[in-house]
Amino acid sequence: MVNLIPSPDQIMQILKRTGAYREGHFVYPSGKHTPHYFQMPLAFRYYDTARVLAVALSRKFRVDRDTSSQLPKVAVISPSSGGIPVAFGVREALNAEQIYWAEREEGKRMFRQYVNQGEINPCIIVDDIIRTGSAIEETVGLVKELGAQVIGCGTIVRFKTAPESIDGVEVKSLVDFESHLYDPSEDCKDCKEGVPEEHVRF
Repeated sequence: MVNLIPSPDQIMQILKRTGAYREGHFVYPSGKHTPHYFQMPLAFRYYDTARVLAVALSRKFRVDRDTSSQLPKVAVISPSSGGIPVAFGVREALNAEQIYWAEREEGKRMFRQYVNQGEINPCIIVDDIIRTGSAIEETVGLVKELGAQVIGCGTIVRFKTAPESIDGVEVKSLVDFESHLYDPSEDCKDCKEGVPEEHVRF
């Protein structure tokens, strides 16, 4: 039987090849240090790569009977701009009827499009990477306020420190990544070895 979903190792090879995953000595805006850095949009700048990743994630939802039984009358939603390419790719692969994306404005997450109560189909929320889960949790709350049901959540990469489920819905991922964050100098091996720092956006 052909495996239609690439393995986590295969996904990581794609991310490394496209520069979306790098190893080194990185400093986040929070001040935390890490030996790894994901810049997921770099993988989605190539159409063929974007399609492989989005289709692979979509198959995670297709094999879920409760989710697939509601197709195509579902909405695919991104919680932020980074997840928009994923949302469009998953929507196309699932032939879903609707697509929305949210953004933060004045400290609150809201839809970029004007949405009325009751307009949104049952929702699948997808992102490119989930580090803490806060963005997707806020989006779940947002769609529930509008009377929509969340039937799926998914991401290309999920840090293992992030929730495995949100509001009772399992987070499907192509890679579950063991992240490492350190305080500067105290616990960071690269600091102790004098490895040059690279400051990055979270």
